[in-house]
Amino acid sequence: MVTKKPDFDLALTHLRNHQNMAAYNMLTGIADSLKKSDPIKAALSLILASECKNRQNKDSTSEAVEAGKLFFTFAKKEKSFTAKSAFLCAAKCFLKAGQYDSAKDAFEKSKEFTITQEEASRPVVIVDDSKAIVLKIQGYLNNLGYSNTHQFYTGNEGLAGCKKILKSNPIILLDMSLPDTNGDVIASKILEEKPDAQIILITADEKTTKRVKDTISSGVLAFIQKPFTIKELKDALATAESEFSLSKKQK
Repeated sequence: MVTKKPDFDLALTHLRNHQNMAAYNMLTGIADSLKKSDPIKAALSLILASECKNRQNKDSTSEAVEAGKLFFTFAKKEKSFTAKSAFLCAAKCFLKAGQYDSAKDAFEKSKEFTITQEEASRPVVIVDDSKAIVLKIQGYLNNLGYSNTHQFYTGNEGLAGCKKILKSNPIILLDMSLPDTNGDVIASKILEEKPDAQIILITADEKTTKRVKDTISSGVLAFIQKPFTIKELKDALATAESEFSLSKKQK
C-alpha cells in the first residue's frame, strides 16, 4: 500500500485563506506522521498549527510545548551548528508556552555553538537611506567577519538588488522607513518571491506598534530597534545563521 505524502502546500493554502480549522487538522496530522522520521518538520507543522489556534483566540500552549520538545530532542543528537538553531527554536517555543526554565536551558545550550567562517561568507544586503547608518552597519559586519555586503539607499533599489542575489540566500537588513517605499512593502515583495528569505527589520519604531507587528508576522526573521549595538546585530545574525543551517539540514 502506498502511503500518501503529507500535503504541506494544501495546509498552507488553508492557512493563507484563514481556513483555520482545516489548516490545524492537516498540520497536526502532518506533525504526527513525521515525529519519528523528520522531527524538525513535525515541529514546524506544530508551530503553524499553534498559529491556527491563536487566530481563533484559543490556547496553543500544548502545540508550542510539543514543538519545543521535538526541537530540543533533535538538537541533543546534533554536533554541528544545526544544533544551535534547534536549541534556539526550542527556547522560543518554551518561552511562548511560559516554560521559562526549559527556555533558559535550551538557550544556554545554544551558546555552545558559534558561527563559522563558512556561514559568515554569506552575502548581507543593507537597505537604508542613511549613509551614516549604512557605514555603521558595514563596520559592525566587518568586525563580525562578514565581508560580502551590498548596500542600497532606496526601497526600489534594494528590492531590485535583492532579487538579483536571492539564490545565494542573503541576509537582508531592511530599514522600515525608506524615502520611496516603506520597508514592510519591500519585505512583502521579497517574501512573495522567496518565502524563506531571511529579513532582519531595522526601525526606530517600538516592536509593539501595529506596523512592526504586522511586518514581523508576515515572515520577517528578526527585529532590531535603532539605535542598536554590535551585540544586537550579532544576535540577529546568529538567529539568521542558525535557522539557515537548520533549513539546509532538511534539504
